[in-house]
Order: sequence, then C-alpha cells, then structure tokens
Amino acid sequence: MKHLIVGLGNIGDEYRNTRHNIGFMILDALAEASNISFSTERYGDVGRGRIKNQEIILLKPSTYMNLSGNAVRYWKSQENIDLDNILVVVDDLSLPLGAIRIKQRGSDAGHNGLKNIAQMLGTESYPRLRFGIGNEFPRGTQIDYVLGNFPSDELPLLRERIMIADDAIKECVLAGIGNAMCKYNNK
Repeated sequence: MKHLIVGLGNIGDEYRNTRHNIGFMILDALAEASNISFSTERYGDVGRGRIKNQEIILLKPSTYMNLSGNAVRYWKSQENIDLDNILVVVDDLSLPLGAIRIKQRGSDAGHNGLKNIAQMLGTESYPRLRFGIGNEFPRGTQIDYVLGNFPSDELPLLRERIMIADDAIKECVLAGIGNAMCKYNNK
C-alpha cells in the first residue's frame, strides 16, 4: 500500500529554517532517519522508501505554500493514492511550539496551503498533522513571525518534537490515523 506524505513549506534558502517550513523540516528528518533521498521531480522534491511493509512517497512541493494543492493532486493521481493514505504535515499558529494534532479531516483553519489543497482535491477530507509553531508575536506581525527563523533557545525542543512528529507519521502509516491520533494528540 502506498502513502503520500506531504510536508508544506516554501522553496528557497531564505525560507529554509522558517516556522512556515516546519513541514519540510519534518520530512527532511524523516528522510534522513530512513535513508531516503530526495530528487527534484514534477511539482517538487520527492523521496521514495518504505516504513516496514508500507511504501511511502515523501513530497516537498515546489509550488510555494499557497499553491501546494497542484503538487498534491498531481502525485495523488500519478501514484494512484487513496485520500485516506495522504498525510499533509503543516505548521499551526494556534498550537504551542512542538504540539502535534493529527486529524482525519477538517477545515483549513485559515491556512492558505491547506485551503489550496482542499480546492484542488475537491474536499477537506484528507488527513493532516498540524505541528505547533507557537504564537508569541506582537499584534500585526504574524507574517514576520511565520516567515521568521526559530530562535536558538527553541532549537533543542524543536529537534525533539520533530523526532516525535516523525514517529507519529510512522504510526499513521503502520497503524492508521485513528491510532496515531490516540497516541500523539495532546502529548
């Protein structure tokens, strides 16, 4: 069975370590731990591998965050992957740093990347893993905060929580979204 794991972010060195690129960071860590390398293909960087007996395709769209749906729709169709076997990994301002929320479906909650994916797939019924980036910013500076780098004092916690997010992805692939939700939400 194939699973498409999509990490949302923006391409380019200027965005590499920003909060908005946590989806890319989580997939990079998962790829490194699983000896998966990325190659540039249509609509993004793609890595192929296995988690035990399950085939995974890691996708970091090259379409910029707000147009991620084009890449998700293409790879879903190209690899003939069922909606339930897609997992979108995305940053979430409403969660504390490192908090994880896995959902089987839901609204975009104002996230333009998720909004575009729903538009391109024609549904909001696809699994997602939301990773908290916190919301400690002064009023009116949300864009600067989201596109800003993680400060050095947050990096140890960030590294630890990225590894937990990778474990949650593996749980989704091997045991299903429901089990992963029970095991990783609110932890």
